[in-house]
Amino acid sequence: MKTRVTELLGIEYPIFQGGMAWVAEYHLAAAVSEAGGLGIIGAANAPAQWVRDQIRKVKEITDKPFGVNVMLLSPYAEEVAQVIAEEGVRVVTTGAGNPEKYLELWKASGAKVIPVVASVALAKRMERCGVDAVIAEGCESGGHIGELTTMTLVPQIADAVQIPVIGAGGVGDGRGMAAMFMLGAEAVQIGTRFVVAKESQVHENYKKRVIGAKDIDSVVTGRSTGHPVRLIRNKMTREYLKLEKEGASFEEMENLTIGGLRRAVVEGDVTEGNVMAGQIAGLIHKEQSCKEIIEELMDETAALFGSCEKWVK
Repeated sequence: MKTRVTELLGIEYPIFQGGMAWVAEYHLAAAVSEAGGLGIIGAANAPAQWVRDQIRKVKEITDKPFGVNVMLLSPYAEEVAQVIAEEGVRVVTTGAGNPEKYLELWKASGAKVIPVVASVALAKRMERCGVDAVIAEGCESGGHIGELTTMTLVPQIADAVQIPVIGAGGVGDGRGMAAMFMLGAEAVQIGTRFVVAKESQVHENYKKRVIGAKDIDSVVTGRSTGHPVRLIRNKMTREYLKLEKEGASFEEMENLTIGGLRRAVVEGDVTEGNVMAGQIAGLIHKEQSCKEIIEELMDETAALFGSCEKWVK
């Protein structure tokens, strides 16, 4: 299946793995890339040397393209940006900010730059700045979210820009992937399903919580603070939402979540930790290898389309 995205990045399938903090490390990224998708290391708030080590470990496993996701609010963002250029990373995705200040550096190193956007206005601005594509991420996704749904966001951004659009948020199988293409995307980014991949290093408790999730188990905290986050409901989310309803201070609510994602991913605390997952979790029922996930996605999508050739632009 060829699209402008696969040709731009030199990947076999138009499937990105999300750059999830604490989840998207080198084992997962390398496995996704080796399977023909685009594996992505999530830099999150990690220091630059950790990111450099992760990049080099991926290169030891695969010679296929992979990317690094830069959280632009990280205190290490500038150093991480430099490491990406020095290590010759071929793809950079960004979140939580505007990557304009790093574009010249990354472009000079030969990287393709693909920011995550949650509005038409930001997508158009990114296009004017010279990015190569945009990831339109709807609020069905796990973790930090915007307001618009994927169903409404992707087609509006696809209509507004000439560069390729990658659809993200709510994609868990071939039906979701086919829907993204129908809405105007030329690739998809998937997070939650890769959380439970065999190569994913997250704690088994986290994987089991995602696999066992029902359709109604997704909840959003932090709307009152302007920092909405989608998670699977547990004791922590119930306490957080209760504090929000009572008008508690931002500091009081934040104290519930500090270090919570690490506790869930690394230590397996799915009771009081932050179990970030998208609304699609209720559709995920098994652990598979990255290769099996990607092949299943492609088989399902191809079966729905019959032939994907007409979607090449």
